[in-house]
Amino acid sequence: MSYFQIRTDLALEAREFVQGANGALHGIIVEEYVKEEGELHVTKVQITTKNGSKILGKPMGTYITLEIPGLCEAGENSEVCLFHKEIAKEISSHLKDLLPERKKNMSILIVGLGNREVTADALGPQVVEQLLVNRHIIKEYGAMGSEGEEFLLISAIVPGVMAKTGMESAEIVKGIVKETLPDVVLVIDALAARSIRRLNRTIQLSNTGIHPGSGVGNHRNAIDSKSLKIPVIAIGVPTVVDAATIVSDAMEKMYKERKEAVFLQARESMVFGELNNMYVTPKDIDITIKRVSHTLAEALNLTFSSHKDQ
Repeated sequence: MSYFQIRTDLALEAREFVQGANGALHGIIVEEYVKEEGELHVTKVQITTKNGSKILGKPMGTYITLEIPGLCEAGENSEVCLFHKEIAKEISSHLKDLLPERKKNMSILIVGLGNREVTADALGPQVVEQLLVNRHIIKEYGAMGSEGEEFLLISAIVPGVMAKTGMESAEIVKGIVKETLPDVVLVIDALAARSIRRLNRTIQLSNTGIHPGSGVGNHRNAIDSKSLKIPVIAIGVPTVVDAATIVSDAMEKMYKERKEAVFLQARESMVFGELNNMYVTPKDIDITIKRVSHTLAEALNLTFSSHKDQ
C-alpha cells in the first residue's frame, strides 16, 4: 500500500508541519508579526544549522512569508490588486533586506521561470514582461542613460521550459551569468502550497535560490548561490495545491465534525496514487496571475529604482 506525500514549496508550511508533528525546531528561528490592522501577516523563518535544514527539508537561509488575505481582491481597476501600492512597498522593503549591500553600478539579472502557456505557471514570465530593464541603455550610453544618477544594471530573461528548449533552466541561466557577469540573480516562480487558504494570497522571499518544479515533484537542477557562485534571491507565489491535500483536509474535517474513527482510519489507509499527480488551481487564476504579477513587477521596479532615497 502506498501513502501520499503532501508537497509544499513554503518554508512556513514545512515549519508548521514539523512543529505539529514533534515540535523539533532546533536550528530554526521564527519571527512573526501582524501589520495593517491584521491584513498582513509576516513570518520570517531562518534555518541556521544543517540539522534545521534536514528537519524542514529546505536549504539553510532566510525565508520571509507575507500572508495577505486581500492580495487578489480587485481595486478600482479590475486588473490591479486592491492594496497594490502598499503590498509593493512591503515586498520591496523585505527584498532590500535580503539583497547584498547595494553598490554603485551593481548588475541584477532577473529570471522569470515558468511556462507562458500554462496560466498557473505563468507568473515568472508575466512579471518579467512588466519590468523596467536598462542594461542595454547603460551599456550604450553609460551614465547619461541614467540621467547622471546612481544606477543599477537590470536585465531579464524568461528561459522557458525544458519541454520546449531541450535545456534545463539552470543551464540557460548559468550560460547567461557566465557571459554577462551579474552581481545578483533574482528568480521568480510559481509555487505549490500545502494549504488551500494560502493559494494566491501568499508571497515567499528567500535568499536560498530555487529548485524549479520541486513543489510538484518535478525536480530540476537548482538555481542557487552554490551553482552560480553569486547570491540568488527567490520570489514565489503558490498558485497550485496538491489534490491529495484537498481530500486529506476534507476527511480530517469530517472526522473532527462527526467524531467517528472510521474517517480517521480511512484517511490513514487511503491510497492516493492517482491524486498524487494532480494539482488544483482556482478557476479565476488568469486574472489572479495578472494582478499578482503586476504587483510583483511594481515591487521590483521600486526596489531597483535609480533614486537613492527609494
